[in-house]
Amino acid sequence: MTDQAPKPLRVLFCGAVLQNFFDLPAAEIGKVWAGVSEMLTGIRDLPGVKVLGTLDDDETMVGTSPNGWPWTFYILAEAPDRDTVKAACNFFRTVEVGEYRLWKYIRVEARIGRELVIPN
Repeated sequence: MTDQAPKPLRVLFCGAVLQNFFDLPAAEIGKVWAGVSEMLTGIRDLPGVKVLGTLDDDETMVGTSPNGWPWTFYILAEAPDRDTVKAACNFFRTVEVGEYRLWKYIRVEARIGRELVIPN
């Protein structure tokens, strides 16, 4: 019997920009983008996380994503376990944007699955 390392989880982080972001004065928007940068870097740097790709709908979608679909942006990644996925989502709760947290401006949902293998 061969010891096989567990396969990483395939995770799609779906992000939605909320109305609170659009209600900000122009001078305050940069603070949110700094928070987004911190969140993205934090996810990328979690142990065992490999970002496979990103997609941003901001050029063809204007406004909020209140109903969950379509989302504003996506991050496709591999993560070693569910706790790591939870840690990634936690950045939305902990990254500070002024006196608030990032989740005031952006909502996240993580879809967890496995790699869909395409037969040869």
